[in-house]
Amino acid sequence: MTHVDGNALAGDLREIFAVDLTVATGQCSGCGYKGSVASLRVYQNAPGIVARCPHCEEVVLRLVRGRDRAWLDLRGTVSLEIPLP
Repeated sequence: MTHVDGNALAGDLREIFAVDLTVATGQCSGCGYKGSVASLRVYQNAPGIVARCPHCEEVVLRLVRGRDRAWLDLRGTVSLEIPLP
C-alpha cells in the first residue's frame, strides 16, 4: 500500500469546511453527549473562543483568530458529523 501527502485532502476539506458547521453533530469526549455545534455553550470573553459541552461543561472546542490565520482545537470532541449539501 502506498501513500500520498496531506495535500490530497485539500479538495475534500474545502468542501466540508464550506458548510455551516453549527448544524454539525459533535460528540463530547468527556461524557459522550451528542448534539449540534449550535447547542454548545460558547464563551467569548477571552483571547479566543471556548465552547463547552452543555451536559458536562467540558471544553470541546477552542478557536483563536489572528490577523491572518486561525487555530481550531477539537481535542474535546470525539467526532464531528458534518451534513453535506
